[in-house]
Amino acid sequence: MRVVNFNAGPSTLPVSVLEAVRDEIVEFDDSGMSIIEMSHRSDTYEAVHFGAADLIRELLAVPDGFDVLFVQGGATMQFGMLPMNLLTGASKGGYVDTGAWASKALADGSHHGEVYAAWTGRDTRYTRVPTVAELSLREGTRYLHLTSNETIGGVQYRAWPDVPVPLVADMSSDFMSRPIPWERFDVVYGGVQKNLAPSGLALVIVRRSILEHTSRELASYFRYDLHASSNSMYNTPPVFPIYVMEKVLRWIRDRGGVAAMAEAAEERAALVYRTIDESDGFYASPVEPTSRSNMNVVFRLADRDLEAAFIAEAARRGLVGLTGHRSVGGVRASIYNAMPMSGVEALCELMDEFRSGTG
Repeated sequence: MRVVNFNAGPSTLPVSVLEAVRDEIVEFDDSGMSIIEMSHRSDTYEAVHFGAADLIRELLAVPDGFDVLFVQGGATMQFGMLPMNLLTGASKGGYVDTGAWASKALADGSHHGEVYAAWTGRDTRYTRVPTVAELSLREGTRYLHLTSNETIGGVQYRAWPDVPVPLVADMSSDFMSRPIPWERFDVVYGGVQKNLAPSGLALVIVRRSILEHTSRELASYFRYDLHASSNSMYNTPPVFPIYVMEKVLRWIRDRGGVAAMAEAAEERAALVYRTIDESDGFYASPVEPTSRSNMNVVFRLADRDLEAAFIAEAARRGLVGLTGHRSVGGVRASIYNAMPMSGVEALCELMDEFRSGTG
């Protein structure tokens, strides 16, 4: 029996996709072999590869002036790869420090160019994103880096800042959960293991015009322009996650696309936050309401000694992956696109019953 999987990543995937992978893994498309055995130059694999890229363009309404790249690794490698490519000459990278992943991006970026924190939420324990007025941009800033959703702290940009420099963003944990205003961005990237596929792949979408000005003084695999010019076939691509992602993208399309994903995300998160807010303090979210994540709902019990019992009872009911990140503790419910509303309803039912039983 499948459990309700609230893990933050790798995370739950649509059951229909998993069943299709199961049925195809030994022999794909009457080829006589698995897709993970065949040449990545074959027509059969290329149909999957380019089909995935086309679906990304369709679902996210990616303009013609952007390239869709599939890069091995994950978002963490992009923490270095982004400044390697974009910070040329005397340019600087501004970073908005909204939590653990933004801090890591800033720290890693410092090895590859001049970077600085345009704002930090460290002093307020990373409970919100800043207003535009709070951002301090320096002269010569090439880009402002955002972490659109902090998986650990449950903080999310609900509106994109309007600033006089291009935005770049790590969208690992909310890719395909809402539209993107492309006119504001030069690069968006993310690991796929939250909303799209198994781990091992970073999806990078980059404005084509900037590729003329990215650094060439890099090892070949770290150059965005070479990934773009080779259609992400510079070397053997990460075939398996791309294959699964193509199926997840079709699943998203068949359910109404990104607009439908955004509506469902709002509904799931609203139910959990309402259960928290109406608990008379039994549960509490540390995140300010205007910055609450629709993907990762974090909360604490007023009596911290009860948190282990709550998580144990959840596991007994088949609700798993609710333990908060080891750096912050508490409870975290990751409710990505593939999470059914029934899973969220089961969590909220547990929350109500646990509160009544211990009150």
